[in-house]
Amino acid sequence: MSNEFIQVATIAGSDSDGSAGAQADLHSFFKRGVYGTSILVAAVAGNSYAIHDAHPFPVSFIDSEFKALADDYQIRAVKTGMLANTEIINCVADNLEKYQFGPLILDPVIMTKFGDELLESVAYETLKSRLIPMAEVITPNFFEQQKLAELEIKTDEDVIQAARKIKKLGAKNVVAKGRKHEEKQKVIRDFIILADGSEFWLEAPFYQTNRINGTGDTLSAIITAEIAKGESIEQAIRTAKKQVTNAIAHPIAVGHQFGPINHWQIES
Repeated sequence: MSNEFIQVATIAGSDSDGSAGAQADLHSFFKRGVYGTSILVAAVAGNSYAIHDAHPFPVSFIDSEFKALADDYQIRAVKTGMLANTEIINCVADNLEKYQFGPLILDPVIMTKFGDELLESVAYETLKSRLIPMAEVITPNFFEQQKLAELEIKTDEDVIQAARKIKKLGAKNVVAKGRKHEEKQKVIRDFIILADGSEFWLEAPFYQTNRINGTGDTLSAIITAEIAKGESIEQAIRTAKKQVTNAIAHPIAVGHQFGPINHWQIES
């Protein structure tokens, strides 16, 4: 009877406001019917206005978290969130090589959805060289696509070329998330490249709302859950896109400014 229930893990920071990071991942895991565990790499003090403080955890503690889970649980898929520095990225990569935690879904968290840098250059290069080649799926946002591909994206063809360049970095499947950039934007389009080389666009309505905290975390978490349940990569991506769109379409009033998406709208 041990470990028959499907188990997954998030490697991420703890966000005190519950809108993103490990909290958003765990909400998503629960709603998609898998048991979520967490390997916390940092703690963030924040609310709907801003992040006010953050502290990375010692790598010795992160090592202990990995060992504790590996000694007892059967993790079938794992995802990453924000990894604060080079030491933590190397620690995570070392442990993922050491333990069998299933496919890695990499939310790179290099830049914010507004284009602000989140990783210093050395940490960025470490993520590129160590984690991207391990990724079953990578889910870069628009600005991360530009940085990883070293390409300014202006057209659909640019999106396609950037995604192909990112795939060449080693990730098996690429979810190039669409840009949120126009005041009167009606749709948002993601471009997908699968391991077998097939390519397609996913389109969904775009909602003008400031209740979108945790969107990227939730998308990658649902992909993780679906893969752990045995779904194909393509179906996992399609399910995640549909569920995240639904969560954004029905906002909840939490906080005063940049609130969370509505995880209650994710189907069980």
